[in-house]
Amino acid sequence: MNLRDFSVVICVYTEDRWEDILAAVGSVRAQSLPAREILLVVDHNPALLERLGEEYGQPGRSGAVRVLANAGPRGLSAGRNTGIAAARGEIVAFLDDDAVAEQDWLRHFDKGYDDPRVMAVGGRTVPAWSSGRRPAWFPEEFDWVVGCTYRGLPPGTVRVRNVLGGNASFRRTAFDAAGGFATGIGRDGDKRPLGGEETELCIRLARALPRAVLLIDDRAVIHHKVPAVRERFRYFRTRCYAEGLSKALVSRSVGAGKGLESERRYTTRVLPAGVVRGVRDALLGRSGGAGRAGAVVTGVLAAAGGYVVGSVRSRGNGAAFSVPAVERLPLDAEDAGAPGPDVRGEPS
Repeated sequence: MNLRDFSVVICVYTEDRWEDILAAVGSVRAQSLPAREILLVVDHNPALLERLGEEYGQPGRSGAVRVLANAGPRGLSAGRNTGIAAARGEIVAFLDDDAVAEQDWLRHFDKGYDDPRVMAVGGRTVPAWSSGRRPAWFPEEFDWVVGCTYRGLPPGTVRVRNVLGGNASFRRTAFDAAGGFATGIGRDGDKRPLGGEETELCIRLARALPRAVLLIDDRAVIHHKVPAVRERFRYFRTRCYAEGLSKALVSRSVGAGKGLESERRYTTRVLPAGVVRGVRDALLGRSGGAGRAGAVVTGVLAAAGGYVVGSVRSRGNGAAFSVPAVERLPLDAEDAGAPGPDVRGEPS
């Protein structure tokens, strides 16, 4: 079986994560299936752009680290689109800038594409708590709060509605069919911790290519750093509220039916089981049981509140995001360091 070419995109925005960025790049360089290239996309930070350029040298040769400036508006979505436009590989993979991939990460992604219907493969993201251990009150059902795989997802290699953006891969042709990541959804530097851009893209992709298959292979593992501030209950509550805001935008784009399809099962089955488990642990005198049960209830209420507020805002102001076409850069333009995608947005 022929192995596919991978372009790995890592979006970065702050020098505060310098060591994390170097570790992320190092983990990709150590893959058992070597990537064709690593694309570091810098989000409107000239000092970081210059420093990374000095660290990794000039782009141009196959397999090199290429440092690019985000060619679109500030934010994670536009940064990813810049990387997609510049990518030369058949498959475009995404890794968070504060995560490290296990050695066979790309090899497991590659296996998923043996089926020509598969347009995206995601993996399992494991939290690396800065304190060295999970906070006793933090429920595994809410690990998505810290960008990780949460309890309730089925194990193994399974078909899913959407992959999780910090540990994901797509055929390059998927973006030709569906467009890029919607700008105006998701992270924007240090603003409110929004998300949902990969969900919106995956639903849009399924509509553009009805026979497309999206998978998660839990053998494709990365370890995602969780800083101390994100281990606090205040961040937990804020992130849940922001997720509700994000889901309102996603639903505005693709409809509540698809936009909340997985969330309904999660809310009606997975979360009640989490509350029961927490209460049981509390009755048995196990540490953190009551806190976990309370956190589940708080998270649900915060997300629901965010969804209501986001729905009202989107109805009143219209959708504040657009879906760009992501055009491939000519090879000579890439080598010259030309800025990335055509971001001619179409209102969604």
